[in-house]
Amino acid sequence: MWKKHEPASNGVREFAEKGEAWSLMKEIEAAGEKIQSVHGIFSTGSITSGTGQASTELEAHSRHPFVSFMVRIVPSPDWFVGVDSLNLCNGNQWKQSVTLDLHPYDAGTDSGFTFSSPNFATIPQGTVTEITASSPSHPANSFFYPRLKNLPPIAKVTFTKIKGRIVSFLDIQSNVTVTGNEIEENASETPLDCEVSVWSHWGLCKGSCGSTGFKNRTRYIRMKAENNGTACPKLDEQKECEPENCV
Repeated sequence: MWKKHEPASNGVREFAEKGEAWSLMKEIEAAGEKIQSVHGIFSTGSITSGTGQASTELEAHSRHPFVSFMVRIVPSPDWFVGVDSLNLCNGNQWKQSVTLDLHPYDAGTDSGFTFSSPNFATIPQGTVTEITASSPSHPANSFFYPRLKNLPPIAKVTFTKIKGRIVSFLDIQSNVTVTGNEIEENASETPLDCEVSVWSHWGLCKGSCGSTGFKNRTRYIRMKAENNGTACPKLDEQKECEPENCV
């Protein structure tokens, strides 16, 4: 269905970006007909708030013990959570229960940094990558927390065998706090460059009539440099001028 470090299919792209599942369903059905690799398709309703739970039932077979799925993150450029080829068997026995923490993935088809970024296609298309606390390494990234060792999971899925059927429960979490996850001071390897605002307008020309005056403009620090990032440039600038309104 999808695989980390490989390009997403057109169906995965349309689902991750737009929530349209038709192309993805056709891809899965075509794969099942061609190489008989698909035993069944399942879906469940969306979770419409920041927290919640959804569940569904699926049927697995001894010749088809693997399960893959993806859940779109809304809103987002092309982000999702999911599982790729999870084996529901342990040897020749079905697992009674499996629980996994889920972290966000980027489908590699849109270059937006934030949840509400406008559409900005990635050309050429990238690969599916896991979003971490420091990757993409940009302060605008909605998941950019360089002082955390790992992002807390944003969802959890549980597969439970019930009387010959497999039931999956997807639990979406928010505001998860994990203690001991902070990176110690100066231990982060991610350099952060200083960021400053744009220059202000030039101020009034100050000076005595008949002589050269000076005017100034300033800017301020938006984010200080850390971990050997590029230092801040100067924050004030002065240039000569002719004093105005002299009598």
